[in-house]
Amino acid sequence: QVQLVESGGGLVQAGDSLRVSCAPSRRTLSSVVMGWFRRAPGKEREFVAAITSMGDTIYGADSVKGRFTISRDNAKNSVYLQMNRLKPEDTAVYYCAASTRANYLGPGDFRSWGQGTQVTVSS
Repeated sequence: QVQLVESGGGLVQAGDSLRVSCAPSRRTLSSVVMGWFRRAPGKEREFVAAITSMGDTIYGADSVKGRFTISRDNAKNSVYLQMNRLKPEDTAVYYCAASTRANYLGPGDFRSWGQGTQVTVSS
């Protein structure tokens, strides 16, 4: 497993934008699928988005499509989740995850996880 470190969470107002970032503490992850998940209070973990080593993107819940964008900068060994037009229901702990493969095989294929970063959206 790889240790992942998220950053960029915080408290924002509804309608604001926020970008969370993820980088491994060691190793290069440019050749594997990276993803973002979230867990809202009282709810199960939810798949948000993933990006392959080639930059193909996959999005989970319909509620984030068109508002959230996942990207990666392999030169910086980092993955990002840009969140626009945030809503109170986006409040959650956001987790970065890494697969061991170059191709996306589903939200169950992630093996390494970060500690999470809290995103709180006030109304």
